[in-house]
Amino acid sequence: MIDYNPKEWFRYIFYFQKGDTVRKLTPLILTIAVYSTAVAYLLLIHFKLKENTDLKNISLMHSLLGFVISMLLVFRTNTAYDRWWEGRKQWGSLMNSSRNLAMKLGALLGKEREVERTFFMKMIPNYAFALKNHLRSGYRPAEFEDSELYPKTLLNVHDHIPNQIAAAIFSKVFELQKNGTLLPEHMIVLNHELESFTNICGACERIKNTPIPLSYSSFIKKFIFIYCLTLPIGYVFSLHFLVVPFVMFVFYILASLEVIAEEIEDPFGEDSNDLPMERICHGIQTSARALLQ
Repeated sequence: MIDYNPKEWFRYIFYFQKGDTVRKLTPLILTIAVYSTAVAYLLLIHFKLKENTDLKNISLMHSLLGFVISMLLVFRTNTAYDRWWEGRKQWGSLMNSSRNLAMKLGALLGKEREVERTFFMKMIPNYAFALKNHLRSGYRPAEFEDSELYPKTLLNVHDHIPNQIAAAIFSKVFELQKNGTLLPEHMIVLNHELESFTNICGACERIKNTPIPLSYSSFIKKFIFIYCLTLPIGYVFSLHFLVVPFVMFVFYILASLEVIAEEIEDPFGEDSNDLPMERICHGIQTSARALLQ
């Protein structure tokens, strides 16, 4: 995620970063420019059509459909942003649950339980890192901290790693309750945080695995494409060859909204505008060490 000051206007008007839509859309924008130039040449130079031709009335269609395409793009961007913000709320909940669990375990386990405190100090951040990598369909052994009670060799890397870590944490808490280190009422105190790990994982998987329905995405792309292909035909008699930059600009605006929506609807990747999950994971690691060391 890119950090920036939203109050700085002038700087970001001329700012281009790696994932900027201009870079992604450049081939299509150039294609639209060539197409618009060809249409303008054929209609104005080759066929020598006059301004009173009926083709000029195609611009009426754009006036009528402008409202429709704006509503579709508003729906698209709002849906994508809802998914991005929902993902951010889930990772904020993971941060809070991890801190609360570490704080409660730090109070319930005395300093003499060094092995168990170290286990939780490492496994709580391990869950955050494992969930991050799980949502990115990968596994990074270097981000898993071994503990005396649970080395990484116990993990089945071909199975659901966050579930394995959550199960190990819950099993250790239950074991401490059985041997009398924790009282039964302590389980009630800890149960909310223990459950929240799996609930957060499920919510993130729902966001990742349920994209916008294909019919919506496909229709919006087709609509933008046809809308922009017919633009030079309707406006070439008014703008002449100035219709080329005009169509390029309109296509850039409409297509950029779709590209931005595509990028943020899966907020767990490594794109420029995705969630700062590495930062959150390191924050959980720092908090766990401070509370359990």
